[in-house]
Amino acid sequence: MAELAILIPVKQFGAAKERLRLGGVRDVTELARSLAENVILASAPRHVIVLTESDEVSEFAGRLGVEVFHSAAASLNEAVSLAYRTLGPRFDSVAIVHGDLARPEGLGRFEPSSGVTIVTDRHQRGTNVLVLPSGLDFRFAYGIDSKDRHQHEALRLELSCQVIVDSPWALDIDEPDDIDLSLETIRGGPEAPSNARPRAD
Repeated sequence: MAELAILIPVKQFGAAKERLRLGGVRDVTELARSLAENVILASAPRHVIVLTESDEVSEFAGRLGVEVFHSAAASLNEAVSLAYRTLGPRFDSVAIVHGDLARPEGLGRFEPSSGVTIVTDRHQRGTNVLVLPSGLDFRFAYGIDSKDRHQHEALRLELSCQVIVDSPWALDIDEPDDIDLSLETIRGGPEAPSNARPRAD
């Protein structure tokens, strides 16, 4: 199996999730920490790298036994681009995974198709998981309508692109309503993609 690294951008916990804080959600710092830990643990047994600007997050990731890529980049796209290019010589492909997925189970077993794979957010506009081969001149475009922008990048590079919209990984916790939805999906939401389920022996 070609080696795939999972890169998880994680913002300083005390500064993360501003919309939740403005929405009156309590214990947001602890929630951000818990979500990130769950994503990291669900990414095993893959090689996991936490991308962060925060010494606190670096120490947190170190305690969980994963690699840290410390970046002082001014934006998420700049930080991810630098990490992707730096990791290229070490790994055949890289998966960039949001650190706030409500149901990250199966990440470490995911076998993406060749080319580019996008797992959208629940609005089918964002990019919660992005998998691509190493060594590409790929222009990361996180933000509004990132799914379309990443699809266009795959087209520009003449790569196949699989888009997955019905995944539990589509729910990330950004808004107060997402917390209620996360409880509903835990009770009966969609399963992880079939290529993330354990293979029968």
